[in-house]
Amino acid sequence: MNSTIFIIAELSANHNGSLEIALETVRAAKRAGADAIKLQTYTADTITLKSDQPYFKINQGTIWDGQFLHDLYLDAYTPWEWHQAIYDEAKKEGLICFSSPFDFTAVDFLESLDTPIYKIASFEITDIPLIKYTASKGKPIIISTGIAEYEDINLAVETCRKVGNENITLLKCTSSYPAPIEEANLVMIKQMAEDFNVITGLSDHTMGAIVPIAAVCMGAKVIEKHFILDRSIGGPDASFSMDEIEFTEMVKSIRQVEKAIGENSYNLTEKQQSGRNFSRSLYVSQDIKQGELITESNIKSVRPGYSLHPKHLPEILGKKAVRNLLKGERIQLTDFE
Repeated sequence: MNSTIFIIAELSANHNGSLEIALETVRAAKRAGADAIKLQTYTADTITLKSDQPYFKINQGTIWDGQFLHDLYLDAYTPWEWHQAIYDEAKKEGLICFSSPFDFTAVDFLESLDTPIYKIASFEITDIPLIKYTASKGKPIIISTGIAEYEDINLAVETCRKVGNENITLLKCTSSYPAPIEEANLVMIKQMAEDFNVITGLSDHTMGAIVPIAAVCMGAKVIEKHFILDRSIGGPDASFSMDEIEFTEMVKSIRQVEKAIGENSYNLTEKQQSGRNFSRSLYVSQDIKQGELITESNIKSVRPGYSLHPKHLPEILGKKAVRNLLKGERIQLTDFE
């Protein structure tokens, strides 16, 4: 990750069970301006249990309510045998490809692919053994904080640091799908950076591009957004994912905002410096004869800024001109005594 905003297109389940759709989504992400494409590496059996117990049935006011967890993940997972092809396609397109592991076997599998980054999903932030094992691989680690309180985040960060991994990015996230815009709470992007001394960003589930664009203004260095070729193909995440046109516009807006933010400096650019010519300076406002007293009537602060700085007006008032001065003439301190 470099100094520019790192923009991630989240593939998630948006392949709808087709490797070709997954590969075309990689190509579309490149066209849309993403820096990276992210997968999720799990199977239904590595992320949950096949059980009809009531607490394995989703009933939290989500778009997946009524489904059992095992059925949802069986439908949503990305087959592991596809990963190599997706990684290869991303490399060909010049995209970084990485993934979220959900158990130790997924980490081992992703290591075999030489994955360059790891992402810990929001719901896994409490899985400290998984975080420790993942962080121990020494790769940059990105952690979403959608369900986390301060203690959860602190424990996750300290777990990474205890195994020598300081390359940590925290993403502000609201784990609702889609997420209400009023729950984005973007001020936490700066707060987390200060509290934990890490890079921060946003994993966004709101509709549209307003929140990720605003996040950049709040200091986000990473933006992650679910990406789909076309919402009409359906799938568990389709309703809150951006299509290629929307994602492209978001990237363009982020890059423009990035330019507008600039850097902490009072120095003026060459163009800004030339604009100082339109500032005020002291000019002779009516002809002044040698020996005549200087008053606010014959010397005025006006545009443009090629003459004496206005701060000198008090010190020359009441002095005498040492030479004849014509209206509109530029002056200097040696013109008065």
